[in-house]
Amino acid sequence: QVQLVESGGGLVQAGDSLRLSCAASGGTISNYPMAWFRQAPGKERDFVAAINWKGGSTDYADSVKGRFTISRDNAKNTVHLQMNSLKPEDTAVYYCARHRTLLLGTAQYGYAYWGQGTQVTVSS
Repeated sequence: QVQLVESGGGLVQAGDSLRLSCAASGGTISNYPMAWFRQAPGKERDFVAAINWKGGSTDYADSVKGRFTISRDNAKNTVHLQMNSLKPEDTAVYYCARHRTLLLGTAQYGYAYWGQGTQVTVSS
């Protein structure tokens, strides 16, 4: 059973940067696409970014394109989300997830394993 643990969240000001990390244990993530989702207060959980198993293909939500970068280190069983130029609307709990298949996707139902989330708060 794969366990995912996110870290790196915190309280920052608009325009600041944060780097989130997701560490996997109990199983491998190296052969699977990984993604970040986020859930703002009172809203549904939304797709943020995804990366294929090799790291050569990525996908981003329009709202974060050009500001966020997803990356992975399969040797260390970790995935990262570099977030630059943060905005108050980026405030949310951020979750990492491992896909259930080998296909890169943005839909939540495709992801079988989820972390507990890390809070990101951006003040104006």
